[in-house]
Amino acid sequence: MKRRSESARARGRLTATAAWLAIALATPQAARSGPSPAPDGAHAADWPMFRGDAQLTGVSSERLADALEPLWVRELGEGIESTAAVHGQTVYVGSMDGVLHAMDLATGTARWTYATGEEIKSSPTVHDGTVYFGDGGGTLHAVDARTGEARWKFRTDAEIVSSPNVAGGRVLFGSHDQFLYAVRADDGSLSWKVETEGYVYGTPAIADGQVVSSGCDGYLRVARVEDGAQIRKVELGGYTGASPAILKGRAYVGTFENEVLAVDLAAGAVLWRYRDDEREFPFLSSAAVRDDIVIVGGRDGRVHALDPGNGKARWRFAARGKIDSSPVIAGERVYVGSAGGEIFALGLESGETVWSFDTGAPIVASPSVASGRVLIGTADGRLYCFGRK
Repeated sequence: MKRRSESARARGRLTATAAWLAIALATPQAARSGPSPAPDGAHAADWPMFRGDAQLTGVSSERLADALEPLWVRELGEGIESTAAVHGQTVYVGSMDGVLHAMDLATGTARWTYATGEEIKSSPTVHDGTVYFGDGGGTLHAVDARTGEARWKFRTDAEIVSSPNVAGGRVLFGSHDQFLYAVRADDGSLSWKVETEGYVYGTPAIADGQVVSSGCDGYLRVARVEDGAQIRKVELGGYTGASPAILKGRAYVGTFENEVLAVDLAAGAVLWRYRDDEREFPFLSSAAVRDDIVIVGGRDGRVHALDPGNGKARWRFAARGKIDSSPVIAGERVYVGSAGGEIFALGLESGETVWSFDTGAPIVASPSVASGRVLIGTADGRLYCFGRK
């Protein structure tokens, strides 16, 4: 009886989702309001890159309503693993069919598209009027944020999943060819590259003129943004696809050895290791960090809240599928997606569900929070925008 009841509830969720999608997809977005102009300057409420800022903290200044509603949905292609960037009134996101989409934030109406011919897992970064992102063929693209016209391209020797970061007039990113790169933001020429001993899957973080990168060789590297000179190399004890989050001289990152670590960057020392001995699963999700809490998703299907001082667990939340989506802290809520197809808002202190929505498709992408909205893509190629009507 219990299995039958759970199955019935699941069918009910999918039916409700399908019904809402039928209405949303049939309604012309432009009929609600015309496209908003794309502004020249950045806004405090922007989410311009993966994890929201150069330190990859995954923290937004927004405080959203407890109950959100779907405002619009767009079907974009084969699937979405890329996390959306938001600049002003424009949303940028890549899809697995190789297209970068620019859309109006208010309505979801298309502004322009840019085709690469290769799948896009890298999340776009918007900086000084240019959108930077990588593709599965190993090319980093620089595209005019207003028009969608190509500015330049830089080729590596393997897939780019890493999302770009920008500092000191350079675009920094990793490649599966086992190099960490810095190229000039104005023309795409090589500034420097550092060879690693494994894929550089995650996004490099920037803090205090230094680039901090973790990779599949099991090391956390600290180098100068200016010339790539290595300052420090810290052994993590396991390879990682997660991106390091930097706060007040510490890096927080998960590994495939079922651990989340805090690293003192100045000393090059591991301060603590969190390990869930109940369930041995990797951490691919990147952490969201604030002075008072660290939040990370696990492939054990749980969200883990940790004390930043000692790494002790504060609470755990169980979802219906693994969590590769990286959580975002906004106010006193945590937003995260799961492979079970749901996006959740959890209480930051309690880990209890405040709001959820079942998309009916797995979620790998991470949420973006900007201008009172939450945006997230799904494996069936839909981009959702939630807020208050």
